[in-house]
Amino acid sequence: MHHLLGLCCTICGTEYAPDEVEYVCPRHGNDGILDVIYDYHAIRGEIAPGKLAASPERSIWRYLPLLPVDPAIARQLSAGTALGSVGWTPLYYAPRLAAPLGLKELWVKDDTRQPTASFKDRASAIAVVKARERDAAVVTTASTGNAAAALAGLCAAAGQRCVIFVPRTAPQAKIAQLLAYGATVLLVDGSYDQAFDLCLEAAEAFGWYNRNTAYNPYMSEGKKTAAYELCEQLWERGLAPPDVIVVPVGDGCIIGGIHKGLRDLLTLGWIDRMPRLIGVQAAGASPLVEAWEQGLEGWEMRPVAVHSIADSIVAGLPRDRIKALRAVRETGGAFVRVSDEEILAAIPMLARGCGVFAEPAAAAAYAGLVKGVEQGLIGAAERVVVLITGSGLKDVGSAIRATGCPPIIPPELRAVQQVWECLA
Repeated sequence: MHHLLGLCCTICGTEYAPDEVEYVCPRHGNDGILDVIYDYHAIRGEIAPGKLAASPERSIWRYLPLLPVDPAIARQLSAGTALGSVGWTPLYYAPRLAAPLGLKELWVKDDTRQPTASFKDRASAIAVVKARERDAAVVTTASTGNAAAALAGLCAAAGQRCVIFVPRTAPQAKIAQLLAYGATVLLVDGSYDQAFDLCLEAAEAFGWYNRNTAYNPYMSEGKKTAAYELCEQLWERGLAPPDVIVVPVGDGCIIGGIHKGLRDLLTLGWIDRMPRLIGVQAAGASPLVEAWEQGLEGWEMRPVAVHSIADSIVAGLPRDRIKALRAVRETGGAFVRVSDEEILAAIPMLARGCGVFAEPAAAAAYAGLVKGVEQGLIGAAERVVVLITGSGLKDVGSAIRATGCPPIIPPELRAVQQVWECLA
């Protein structure tokens, strides 16, 4: 069985037994986001870096003692299915991206290689297992697209029904994924925040298991596995953990999850220092940057109007804002904002510099790296990891906008020569 001890409110610190509350602290309503607490002493007896290095498992399930799920159910659902392929994504050394920035060492964690092509598979895998533990007939979530696709794809792999709430403005490629996986898709004529609130209402009214970011405390536990992986992948190369990790931020659950994973490793004694976390938001959707600049706590934030081409990180009131702010403040990191123009420019720069094709929200992390170097937040000699969270195939329209359309030529060699001479 897992080593889950309980849940702790991020606002008041009240602790609960795992079966005492399901989603949030009742003292604070939907804002009472919970942390998951583990028995680290028991975990040390089951897992260690040496044992991991010898493990043939290449997915998030290699970390089962550190996950809040029933191991037997996790193994059953993941055996021979897409659930068994979540995680252990590549970590690329990127010297051609590092050189123009004056960085000595840069790595790119490529989560476009997940089963549904985004980082959100890590959380959705946990959601599917937790739903099976509860014998839930339906799982639901609200999403700008990636969390929805992740849940739909992994529910399809497990034979689990799901209902998805997505803003009608979501990119067509993401909506197509949902429909192909057989999810019940509801396009909400409103913002992501409105879709999120409607999903909460529906889940409560119909008894559906709710995967919603932050509201479900176990989603951070899936996302934290990326921190384990990138540290392990550096250890395999004989390298110490990174000095800096750059993360795109919308609702804040990814950066909060990365922080939780690093805290686990520090508590277990597997790392001896905490990497700095730099969160990157789109300039038109940067409430966490503003809160960080103003010294606000998450519970003091209020909804704001937001807009950006980076749909996956657009949130007017980030749902995991408490954990996101804590992640940056406790690691001595920073929040930065980047414009839509900088995000679009980052798509071909990243693709040409290391072969990773990112959607706008993911490319925002690289744009944030550039901004962080410019602002002196990242030193030239530091080991840096940039987290790329979603494939460019999720939003090809933005990629074309970033690169321009290719020339159309007649089927003649002379036309090829003319184009080639112009390029030369």
